[in-house]
Amino acid sequence: MTLASIVLVALRLVLFALTLGLTLISFQAYRRNGTRRLEYAFIGFAFVSMGVGLTVLSDQLPTGPVFEIGATLPFIVGFATLYVSLYR
Repeated sequence: MTLASIVLVALRLVLFALTLGLTLISFQAYRRNGTRRLEYAFIGFAFVSMGVGLTVLSDQLPTGPVFEIGATLPFIVGFATLYVSLYR
């Protein structure tokens, strides 16, 4: 592995940790208040975190285009759910 690929993996892991942190914070806010908006925000952040995790995995493992398409679906669901949480 080159230095650039090691730095890229480290940055992607930091991104994954940040998205998990957002998911945890949104879940705690939902548990405190219990509103529908916060529930949708938590679900949206959870799907975005899943998408980041799958993207990191797809870059590390020899996968085909089907897995990469599957790694994109959580982003679509997550951002759509976040969009709904803003307008509910």
